[in-house]
Amino acid sequence: MTVNDLISSGIFELVNEGDQPEAEIEKLFCCDLLSIAMSRAPSGCAWVTVMGNMNTLAVASLCDAACIILAEGVRLDDVASVKAVQQGITVFRTDLPIFEAAIAVWDRLHA
Repeated sequence: MTVNDLISSGIFELVNEGDQPEAEIEKLFCCDLLSIAMSRAPSGCAWVTVMGNMNTLAVASLCDAACIILAEGVRLDDVASVKAVQQGITVFRTDLPIFEAAIAVWDRLHA
């Protein structure tokens, strides 16, 4: 599944489309501790988190995450919103809990 497929699914609100809509989403990663995400988030993952700040964008870029999904109603702060556009990072948001957001992506990855 590509990021564009996830955009088209409409299951999450698109915050920023990013520069790589054709990037493959190969795995899921759920983590809110940035130091762990930095060392363990796999390249090409859809990262589900409640951390909506600039540091999250930096870690996603470092790890080459395909996209970020902000769960639990979290939104990017103003500085992070601008940075997501500048860095071309795809960001979604949802009111779903982290687990349910991850399951929604998992179901599409394994359909």
